[in-house]
Amino acid sequence: MAKRKANIKRKPRRQPRPGRQPKLGGRSGWSGFVHFIMLPPVRWLILLVIIVSLLVWQWSTLTSWAASVKDSALELFGWGLVLIAIAVITIMGLIWRQQLSALAHRWRLYQWNEWLGAIAFILAIWGILAFFNLGGSFGQNIIGNPDFLGALRLLGLVVIGIILVAPGACLRLVVNSFSWVGEQLKKRPAPRPMPYAGPTTVEKPLLTPPTVSQEPVTRETEAEAVTPALTPTPQELRQVAQEVWKKYGELPSLVTVDGWRLPPIDILDSAPEVEFGQADNIQRAKLIEDALASYGVEAKVVQINAGPTVTQFGVEPGWDRKVKEIKERDKDGNVKVRLEEVSKTRVKVERITSLANDLALALAAPSIRIEAPVPGKSVVGIEVPNTISGLVGLRGVIETSVFQKIKSRSKLSLALGKGAGGEAVSADLSRMPHLLIAGATGSGKTVCLNSIICCLLLHNAPNEARFIMIDPKRVELTSFNSIPHLATPVIVDTHKALGTLRWLNQEMDKRYQKLATAGARNIEGYNKNKQGDERFPYLILVIDELADLMMAGFDEVEHALCRLAQLARATGIHLVVATQRPSVDVVTGLIKANFPTRISFAVTSQVDSRTILDMVGAEKLLGRGDMLYMPTEAAKPKRLQGCYVSDAETERLVYFWGSQRREEAAQLTVEELVPSGAITRRGYFPEDPLLDAARQLAQEHKHISTSYLQRRLHIGYPRAARLMEQLEEEGIKREEG
Repeated sequence: MAKRKANIKRKPRRQPRPGRQPKLGGRSGWSGFVHFIMLPPVRWLILLVIIVSLLVWQWSTLTSWAASVKDSALELFGWGLVLIAIAVITIMGLIWRQQLSALAHRWRLYQWNEWLGAIAFILAIWGILAFFNLGGSFGQNIIGNPDFLGALRLLGLVVIGIILVAPGACLRLVVNSFSWVGEQLKKRPAPRPMPYAGPTTVEKPLLTPPTVSQEPVTRETEAEAVTPALTPTPQELRQVAQEVWKKYGELPSLVTVDGWRLPPIDILDSAPEVEFGQADNIQRAKLIEDALASYGVEAKVVQINAGPTVTQFGVEPGWDRKVKEIKERDKDGNVKVRLEEVSKTRVKVERITSLANDLALALAAPSIRIEAPVPGKSVVGIEVPNTISGLVGLRGVIETSVFQKIKSRSKLSLALGKGAGGEAVSADLSRMPHLLIAGATGSGKTVCLNSIICCLLLHNAPNEARFIMIDPKRVELTSFNSIPHLATPVIVDTHKALGTLRWLNQEMDKRYQKLATAGARNIEGYNKNKQGDERFPYLILVIDELADLMMAGFDEVEHALCRLAQLARATGIHLVVATQRPSVDVVTGLIKANFPTRISFAVTSQVDSRTILDMVGAEKLLGRGDMLYMPTEAAKPKRLQGCYVSDAETERLVYFWGSQRREEAAQLTVEELVPSGAITRRGYFPEDPLLDAARQLAQEHKHISTSYLQRRLHIGYPRAARLMEQLEEEGIKREEG
């Protein structure tokens, strides 16, 4: 029996039913009473009863004390008590809504000036009350005496409040006022134009007109001879050139190279720098964090890089945490749930990049670009457009240490622009060694070409660098026609451009023969021990629109460009090619393979972006100089705001070089490049090596055909057809067979 009782399990203590009241005398009843007392409504009721009891008990004492305090407070503060009451009620409301900590945080960050400005306005209102004897002794101390000096004190408080609330607007107002006064003081009557004396003792016109070749007037030459209606007169050109030379050309500090004076940096304008408010960037960083958190992505903005056009926010990915629920009972038997972290992994970069459109919506931005990750950093870069875009001047980039470091070791240093973080970016054309530029109409290609040309003109004399410019549009590069650096006037005819490409290939072969004779590997080694005309100048070919050349002669242009791009680096010949149609029939795979350094401005579609950069991203650019720069050694393109060169700066630079022209530079003649009679309505075909064999077959046989040449010469049909067309031009008839 005892053994059986031992095996019986003890039943657990029964819990009281929900509707059953516990006994007051027991332990459970006392805990229930304490739980009832600690309820929030009961606590507030007890506190209210205690306060009412104290007020009733000490009512007479409180009324007498309040009357005395009222009289003294009115005498001290006057109607300013209303302002104090408003402030106290506001603070109590913030405490009730638990927003006081947020205001303190904003005070610590950036809005302390607004709080001080509000205090200045309150003191000014208190002083105004004191003028009407309503501000008490405190208001009288603010204004001193209710006279003119008191009014000046009030005016000073108002001005201080305005400055503290809006410091940026006040600073701009002062700067604009001083600049307006300076402009008014500098206004003087313009000096009378003086007769041109020239920088040297030789009396000659300031700008020598281009020489006109003795050739028959054709449709092409007639189109080139048409001058625009708004062309300035020679007298105006001479007067402008004279003023430019007097201001910049006669400075004693100019650097002279082989008798040529290099332009000073003062010939370029200084672009004003735009300051961006840190408060706006902090607010946008908070919006980025909140937007990512709302989609379940933990991330934190760890750095902010403000650039001229976009601001890059460096986002550090957080953790994906896995937790499990653990249910436990406390001593009262209540079930509590506790979360315990099991594991955590880094947030995947793809989760952030997939939210690009959602982040643009949260930031109210037209488009954003995500660089994941930023090269060399463990952050994801989110590039957000600025509300106000800054202007990047060419002079500002040239004066940086980055450009000067490249210039010290290379004559072909280029100032490209500023990055997303505001850092200056420069490059060396001799290391590129060729540059391909693409972008839609109006995105900034021509401005980029002008900045590259002006940058090279600033640091190179005509015997150090020569230009060959091809401008099928006839209006973009013709302003450089009067500089002595041109090997030939700006070429606007497509057939002459094809001849120029052939001449460049011949010049490259001649230079390689001279390098082999001298035992030098490249142009630097050849020019090391040479002086004067024996030195090889750099030859820079600038093409403003590649699509027009490709339409004129696809096979020949592609072959010539690819051969130059492959072999011309050692001989000092470099190519800068631009196009507004980055399609596969213009920017072919062979051309892309030989132009590893590329710049893409804003394009219209992802297909164009992939064509020029082999990746998407250029379709999200903002235009007006916003570009992606991909150097040879980089795996990803870098976003830049390109340098801007105004028309006035370009004209001053051109006038500077034109004013010191000592002699006519040796120029190429188009007649030597394109044989007479070779240009027909079908286009120009270079002479085929098998043309002599085809002539011999035509003389041996009365009738020949394309298929006959194809069989006898063992060539394809297109080449045989070209041979037949050239034979027809020479007067040899053929018979279709």
